[in-house]
Amino acid sequence: MRIAVIGGGASGLMAAYTAAENGADTVVFEKNDRPGVKLRITGKGRCNVTNNCTRQEFFDNVVSNPKFLYSAYSAFSSQDVMAFFEECGVPLKTERGARVFPVSDKAYDIVEALVKRCRGAGVSFVYEKVKSVVKNESFTVATVNKEYEFDRVLIAAGGESYPRTGSTGDGYRFAASLGHNIIKPLPSLVPLICRESLCGRCQGLSLKNVTLTAYDTQKNKAVYEELGEMLFTGNGVSGPLVLSASARMTDITDGRYALYIDLKPALDLKTLDKRLLRDFEENKNKNLVNSFSALLPSKLIAPFIELTGVPLDKKVNSITAAERRSIAELLKKMPLTVVRTAPIDEAIITRGGVDTKEIDPRTMQSKLVPGLYFAGEVIDCDAYTGGFNLQIAFCTGRAAGLSSSTL
Repeated sequence: MRIAVIGGGASGLMAAYTAAENGADTVVFEKNDRPGVKLRITGKGRCNVTNNCTRQEFFDNVVSNPKFLYSAYSAFSSQDVMAFFEECGVPLKTERGARVFPVSDKAYDIVEALVKRCRGAGVSFVYEKVKSVVKNESFTVATVNKEYEFDRVLIAAGGESYPRTGSTGDGYRFAASLGHNIIKPLPSLVPLICRESLCGRCQGLSLKNVTLTAYDTQKNKAVYEELGEMLFTGNGVSGPLVLSASARMTDITDGRYALYIDLKPALDLKTLDKRLLRDFEENKNKNLVNSFSALLPSKLIAPFIELTGVPLDKKVNSITAAERRSIAELLKKMPLTVVRTAPIDEAIITRGGVDTKEIDPRTMQSKLVPGLYFAGEVIDCDAYTGGFNLQIAFCTGRAAGLSSSTL
């Protein structure tokens, strides 16, 4: 059995190793000069391998088509992935949010473990860009230099995020040329561009222990709410809370989604009003703008007070009860208006891809083209941050590698 794996990333390497271990003559086609380029930079270079969660927690964190992953995850769960890398000689640790990292904090160790396993199982690597995949009696994989014949082809070419790492949508084109429907690729886990100038004025400021709510104004409901950390950028917001919120926001148009930041989630409105009274009493002879140092980061104070409509230079001892109330309400619900997402090349992953209705969820084999398999981000499955997307890559890669190499 000769199998071509197109793409040497997380899913491709796992699939290639599994297929070769199962006895197949396996070749990985990678357009870069080395495998795992994108994997090497995940988790800020630390590589959030998976999430040490229960089965239900995993599926609660999958945004698109969780049911499609039932079989693949059952066969190669988060704990199985952890055991795999430990057996490869990479000790792992579990951090906040059950996120799993190598003890070394080096993504390089994860990549090298996969490559070593692949080479040990006899996987060959061809560092050439694939131009096309054609199915006749067998599969013809054409690179810029040569044509190769295979019995089966496994597409694991990633999405369109981080294009500098080689993820430029090639897998979508190959799948479409073989008759597959492609759900429109869109950025996910991506920074958001906002209308308010406050973001640019607070650029670089990180907010910790705040609650972010994303509200769909068309459907009149909150689509996301979580406590955590976020960051202001030059034209919007980013950080863990924002990236996860973006995964729940579909069909983003200017003004459809509002973000609300609870700057004091530990205090209800009544308690917060008492806190303001106390702070104002201590600063009663100061201008309002000079009385907020204990409440807000300095960079945020002036832009925040401007939103309340109270003059910056108004003396604290002349603040009315109504003005104090509006300040408290804004501390609990500071609004931002989403205009659009940042470009897809700033996204962590791609939403969309090969339609899951056209893939057998047990084997990852195409329902349209016998002998064609898919794994990883090229499939229309995506999840929140926290190691869940790499878990999808590993379990779909494992399933595709095993089934493609079985006669």
